[in-house]
Amino acid sequence: MIVVTGASGHLGRLAVEALARRLPAREIVAAARSVERLKDLAARGVQVRHADYTRPETLAAAFAGAEKVLLVSSNEVGARAHHHAAVIEAAKAARVKLLAYTSILRADHSHMIFGAEHRETEAAILASGLPHVFLRNGWYLENYTESLGPALQHGAVVGCAGTGRIAAAARADYAEAAAVVLTGSPERTIYELAGDRAFTMQALAAEVGRQAGKPIAYRELPPEQYRSILVGAGLPVALAEALVDADLWAAKGELDDSSGELRRLIGRPTTTLAEAVGAAMAGMAAMKK
Repeated sequence: MIVVTGASGHLGRLAVEALARRLPAREIVAAARSVERLKDLAARGVQVRHADYTRPETLAAAFAGAEKVLLVSSNEVGARAHHHAAVIEAAKAARVKLLAYTSILRADHSHMIFGAEHRETEAAILASGLPHVFLRNGWYLENYTESLGPALQHGAVVGCAGTGRIAAAARADYAEAAAVVLTGSPERTIYELAGDRAFTMQALAAEVGRQAGKPIAYRELPPEQYRSILVGAGLPVALAEALVDADLWAAKGELDDSSGELRRLIGRPTTTLAEAVGAAMAGMAAMKK
């Protein structure tokens, strides 16, 4: 039995669905704080269990009988390591045979704010003695394609990533990789995962413009101005600061990668920028109908 934490989130749900293509539904547990959002998975035979990172007492029942656990990282910047520690302890108590963790690309020497909590979590997993796999995911294409509205409205993609190349892939690609590792025999304990073709923010703007049929530019902003825009859009200050920091490090190559490890693991090319933008545009068009 394989337990996926954070199953009501984007990546967790996709991981459950990827596992369901490989295993009988009854062998999969979708664990989440919001179990009411998993009714469709329960209807398909997936076991649904309550698991709240902030309430460690819920994790013992969630992990009961588990052979493997996929720890999908918490989305609360600043509280992640604490949340993950509770999961690690519960997995250790349940004596799971494998704990897979969705970390960040090159976590061991990442300079980004996002990297610190992932490093701390990896260290805690190593200290636990649990058999483990670190799925070091690169940037998600959805980090850009889920917020195209302002770019289309104002005719510009904004950021402070300069001409840095970003080897992003779709969440579905990373979810597929997790399912491959969890249902097979991992060849290694660390996988550095990223998209096949890196792109710049200028290329992102050009692709959005091409598919929208109108000019879209990339506007390079001072970090302080970009931070203000993110906060003004409703993002928590800590998250806004981490995203600005990620852009600044992306400018220095922190999010670039050419290893092809994700492609080899999933046995197909990763989702392209054009495909991701096209899917996002189609979704936006459907919502307007």
